[in-house]
Amino acid sequence: MFGRRVGEAFSAMSRFLVCLLILAGASWAQSSSPSPVPSSPPASQAPGVAQPPSDQSPGNQSSGDQSPGDQSPGFVFKKEVEEVVLHATVVDAQNHLAVGLARNNFEVYEDEKQQELTSFRREQVPVALGILIDNSGSMLPKRAKVNEAALQLVDASQQEDRVFVVNFGDGAFLDQDYTPDVGKLRAALQRVETRGSTALYDAVIAAADHLNQTSPLQKRILLVVTDGRDNASEATFQDALHRLQSKNGPVVYVIALEQSDGRDSDRRTSDHRNDEHRNNERRDDNRQSLRTLAEQTGGTAFFPSSLDEVQSIASTISRDIRSQYVIGYRSSNPHTPGSYHSIQVRAFDGSNQLRVATRTGYYSGNTGSPESH
Repeated sequence: MFGRRVGEAFSAMSRFLVCLLILAGASWAQSSSPSPVPSSPPASQAPGVAQPPSDQSPGNQSSGDQSPGDQSPGFVFKKEVEEVVLHATVVDAQNHLAVGLARNNFEVYEDEKQQELTSFRREQVPVALGILIDNSGSMLPKRAKVNEAALQLVDASQQEDRVFVVNFGDGAFLDQDYTPDVGKLRAALQRVETRGSTALYDAVIAAADHLNQTSPLQKRILLVVTDGRDNASEATFQDALHRLQSKNGPVVYVIALEQSDGRDSDRRTSDHRNDEHRNNERRDDNRQSLRTLAEQTGGTAFFPSSLDEVQSIASTISRDIRSQYVIGYRSSNPHTPGSYHSIQVRAFDGSNQLRVATRTGYYSGNTGSPESH
């Protein structure tokens, strides 16, 4: 009897040891395997160029609420199409603002393909405004009235707006960063150093980058006041235009004042007349460049014949900024980084087609800023 109990005890002990060995082996195998590391998405799934799995359409992609057993290992990456936001000013044939339009009064086309609107509103929204003032020597006698007009634009701003001031000559200087304080803005506008050259394109690029990188506001405006053509920038006109045409880039307004050459008309010889002809050609080229910078972003270039017109122009700009329609859509077109996409917005009031001023296109993959929608 005693011997049988010992055998049974030994048998039970053997089974216990076998179980311990099995458990120890499983534990060792588990600890020797590498820990799972979330893998980066393949290049084909980078934001903006992601493709849905072959057995899913974009509209039927996983919503992320499956049970763990239904998901493949690692993260699930989804295609996110960023909203394109347009700020549109609409006028009728008499150049009067068209107010009271609804979503169904608008059609938006990207690359000639009609897009479905994802957002539409008419209410006033906060504005990030950059005021860029030419600080070259020829502007000195004009700065008092220019500053007065700029401050008029500031006075018309809302409490949530943010304004900064850049004075530019042979370089661009941020003399006042974002502030709603009119006193600080006035002080910045009065910092006149009359530098001789005009690096306008460099200043525009620097201000656009400042907006894109730092503004939490979706609506972004640049007002450029100058009386000369660019003669000092490292950047070219095309560089500046490309930078402004990033997705949701700023709308540009330009006030281009006349610059007198100061010559006595009675002393104009044939050489002087030839010089005048060349100057006129350069002036026309400069006007076209400024007009293009403004209109391609949805803004306007003004060419007043006298300083007395500057204040009324500032009032017009303020009115336009506060009377725009905000239209959003998510592009249905395929995008590759750096590709250009043309935009056309049509507005109708009954059977009458209205004129719309808004950006004419953008380069994909170049937002350069956090968006606020």
